[in-house]
Amino acid sequence: MRFAALVEQLQASQSWGDGDLEIQGIAAIDSASPGTLSYADSDRFSAQIQATQASALILPKNAALQQLATAQGIAWIESAYPRLTFAQALDVFYQPHQPAAQIHPTAVIDPTAKLGANVAVGAHTVIAANVVIGDGVAIWPNVVIYPEAQIGDRTLLHANCVIQERSQIGTDCVINSGSIVGGEGFGYVPTEQGWYKMQQSGYVVLEDRVEIGCNCTIDRPAVGETRLGHDTILDNMVHIGHGCTIGFGCAMASQAALAGGVVVGNRVIIAGQVGVANNVKLRDGSTVSSRSGVHHDTKPGQTVSGYPAVDHSIYLKSSAIYKRLPEMYQTLRRIKRHLGLD
Repeated sequence: MRFAALVEQLQASQSWGDGDLEIQGIAAIDSASPGTLSYADSDRFSAQIQATQASALILPKNAALQQLATAQGIAWIESAYPRLTFAQALDVFYQPHQPAAQIHPTAVIDPTAKLGANVAVGAHTVIAANVVIGDGVAIWPNVVIYPEAQIGDRTLLHANCVIQERSQIGTDCVINSGSIVGGEGFGYVPTEQGWYKMQQSGYVVLEDRVEIGCNCTIDRPAVGETRLGHDTILDNMVHIGHGCTIGFGCAMASQAALAGGVVVGNRVIIAGQVGVANNVKLRDGSTVSSRSGVHHDTKPGQTVSGYPAVDHSIYLKSSAIYKRLPEMYQTLRRIKRHLGLD
């Protein structure tokens, strides 16, 4: 693609370089080769700009970086958000593989299932009774869809994922390999004879444009629903317990887990290896730092850290004191000896 055409497609307001320059692909700035496009978003990339072999860069509105690229003979595109523009450039050069809109002869589809137009069904996929699948849905091999599940238009189901009974998947969702949506919640009642199993008659709802990573589990409750709001994203190996409600635009990193009944507001960020206890409320705009254990509700916009999780400012002060504990202990021992208390 000509550089001028790329500038136009990315709707860049400012650029510099030969419009006839051929851009053939995308690369990281450290491993770029001639003919590729990369990006730099701050002054910390100065050394990489001087060393890169990239033919073009996406740069912020930063005169020093732009002058440095110009001096190196590197074409550049100005962007207020270089990483976002880089992601948009990836859309230009890279299109994910999509299965052909056909039904593989080894697929097993119940006659009561309803499939929309231009649906792709991969090998050895099983679609059970009364399933409803929208237009343009792509299903890779070995997917299992349980009875009465609903899959919205243009949703993508990768190989070996499972959609269990009554689950409702919105439009333009992505569910990656190994994930299970709508599995039985962890519902048991203790008795003198052991654990009495509580039937999980509820269901899971994924609203539009939800993306689920690999090997995630989203459980259905005994009654009611587990819900993930639109534009929420889960990393690999995330667990959502039964009856949780998650708002829109949230993100959860790998190995985070929500116990049953947790309520997550809108645009909440949950970092890796976080645990959230039953029925806790994470309010709008909250952030939970990695490896935290949350046992109490958060405030809107609050960042919490540590175990048990506390306000991040308190956590930082506590961490600073923790590092000084050996020294403080020795001081305390000296004071006790001086007072004859040791």
